[in-house]
Amino acid sequence: MRIVVIIATTGRPELLCLGIDWLFRQTRQPDSIVVSAVGPEDTKGLVLEQDRPIELIFAERGLPRQRNAALRHVGENADIIVFFDDDFVPATDYLEALEKAFIERPSLVGATGRLLADGIKTPGISFEDAVVMANGHEAPRIIQERALPALYGCNLCIRAEAARGIWFDERLPLYGWQEDVDFSYQLGAQGVLVYTNLLTGVHLGAKGGRTSGKRLGYSQIANPVYLLRKRTMPRRLAWRLMTRNLAANMLRSVWPEPYIDRRGRLLGNAAALYDLLRGRIHPERILSL
Repeated sequence: MRIVVIIATTGRPELLCLGIDWLFRQTRQPDSIVVSAVGPEDTKGLVLEQDRPIELIFAERGLPRQRNAALRHVGENADIIVFFDDDFVPATDYLEALEKAFIERPSLVGATGRLLADGIKTPGISFEDAVVMANGHEAPRIIQERALPALYGCNLCIRAEAARGIWFDERLPLYGWQEDVDFSYQLGAQGVLVYTNLLTGVHLGAKGGRTSGKRLGYSQIANPVYLLRKRTMPRRLAWRLMTRNLAANMLRSVWPEPYIDRRGRLLGNAAALYDLLRGRIHPERILSL
């Protein structure tokens, strides 16, 4: 099967280069790596050589826009498409295990893997520490899987044929919070989506290049509301996301973590709730915040 890895990136050139170099240590090499950046400064230092199948494209800023640009670039030249965040470090057997799973299970249309560690709610994990964890990983003796209504996370793998005509919603701007759920929920109508411990990696949770606290806080309310109305997010998940984030931002804004802008997020939550009451809430309003 032809496996294409897509990485949308902005503002993290050093991390991107480290991640690309690490991908070439896979036991099953990617057939192509498509890097979707905003400008040349995002890929400074990236080595483009004949023996490294890297394709570099530029797109408008925003995770959905950058991923869509990559999908258009790939076209029908892939059997499996893997979306990795630029701060995700996969175990070296990731693509090998993925290909085997998709070959053996024709009904499988999407998968996401187990995180050995996730730095998103911590100060973050260094690339070096992530490599140590990935190298120490051993294939699981007991396979753990569960079906999901949608895939969310920093590693999203899809069967390309099943995803024809499905796009990331570009009305979810910038970081595009929950764009993975929106996309994969639609994909799930074509077959089975799973979480599996056969696929593993480390999410660094890098803090650079992310949306501001206030904008993210607005998205924490506006995006689930938008996807509920669009019917591409399970109701239970939407309410859980909104209530948990609002509660966490309220409780922790008094003594916020140094690496999370809790007060900014709470202000964004409040602005979104105000707009919801006025009937004008929409994800794109973060562009004016």
